[in-house]
Amino acid sequence: MNTANSQELFQRAKELIPGGVNSPARSWGSVGGNPLFISRAAGSRIWDADGNEFIDYVCSWGPMILGHAHPDVVAAVTRAAEKGTSYGAPTESEVRLAELVIDSVPSIEVVRFVNSGTEATMSALRLARAFTGRSKIVKFDGGYHGHGDALLVKAGSGLASTGIPTSAGIHPGLAQDTIVLPYNDSEALEKAFAAHAGEIAAVIVEPIAGNMGVVLPEPGYLGALRQVTAQDGALLIFDEVISGFRVGLDGAQGIYGVTPDLTCLGKIVGGGLPVGAYGGRRDIMQTVAPLGPMYQAGTLSGNPLAMAAGVATLERLREPGVYDELERLGALLQAGLRRVFNDAEVPVTINRVGSLLTAFFTGSPVKDMADASAGDHDAFGRWFHGLLANGIYIAPSDYEAWFISTAHTESDIQATIDGAAEALKSV
Repeated sequence: MNTANSQELFQRAKELIPGGVNSPARSWGSVGGNPLFISRAAGSRIWDADGNEFIDYVCSWGPMILGHAHPDVVAAVTRAAEKGTSYGAPTESEVRLAELVIDSVPSIEVVRFVNSGTEATMSALRLARAFTGRSKIVKFDGGYHGHGDALLVKAGSGLASTGIPTSAGIHPGLAQDTIVLPYNDSEALEKAFAAHAGEIAAVIVEPIAGNMGVVLPEPGYLGALRQVTAQDGALLIFDEVISGFRVGLDGAQGIYGVTPDLTCLGKIVGGGLPVGAYGGRRDIMQTVAPLGPMYQAGTLSGNPLAMAAGVATLERLREPGVYDELERLGALLQAGLRRVFNDAEVPVTINRVGSLLTAFFTGSPVKDMADASAGDHDAFGRWFHGLLANGIYIAPSDYEAWFISTAHTESDIQATIDGAAEALKSV
């Protein structure tokens, strides 16, 4: 596979951009080699700077649930851009997207749009502290909630794949107010609340973990989070930046029947443009300025291009049968991957919810960050490059998810299964 143009671009980028990338997860640090530079995308496919074509399961790390350059989204963004790209004033499209979000996610009564998932989680935690008058927060080992200072403690995703356990530059006072617990461990949760009764402002959790790879909540675990926080007066924050509108219109909270106080959204809600959102109970959201004392603002928040893309995406997702088809394709891919791993006698655990999955190179169940870390990462790296050679593009880390879109077809899935089998010959 010729990658000369990507290599040349990467050399130029390294002189201009830290590590040559604008997000560490793109650096291929855990799989070796240099990243491909992408020049265009359409439907389920992407093409790199050398013209190599791939079936894409990164999907911009999740937002492209309708596939790349979906005609409805492109048309909506084009119409919006023709009227101006930003006003710094309210627009009708903000109201329409808020209506769609609130109508889809029952726990959200009021929503505020921001520019990224990181902004959403930072704002939600500030709001929780303002509403409760408390300082401490609880997060979970391997849970990545953006690069806010208080959250870069035992985070997964890019931090895990680059080998950085936490980030330099974090104020010690913020880190000491962050309590980190193992995911899926109700006993550890109860002990933490007993030790810090009345001090914890919020628990923030990915209800379906997506940044240690896809890890599902154990039966009853999310319910235990809801019970413990309610009893103590702490808020429960669901970070559904990945799972929101990915596993269903009402997200993971709809699947598991647990209602958080606040929900953070991103990715799909902006249709592939930079966006984030946080929302929840009306009485809590009334603490946000200009109604209340918790200040949060953004020059480009509610940007008309992002709002237009979000509206077009959510309206398409509300059509009958969309999530049923994503579930069908996800199940086909999971079954096919299990079959080829079994045939190759390579241990694997495949965790999946709908169109979201991860293949871990381990024969043991994966229910937390320790389990995810125990996989054979070197074998994954060899498989990753084997997949590329067979025209399959996945995230360059086994701490990340695969994303299926409505643009993927059954023939794409079969080609992926065949490519996976070929790639396993190099493991």
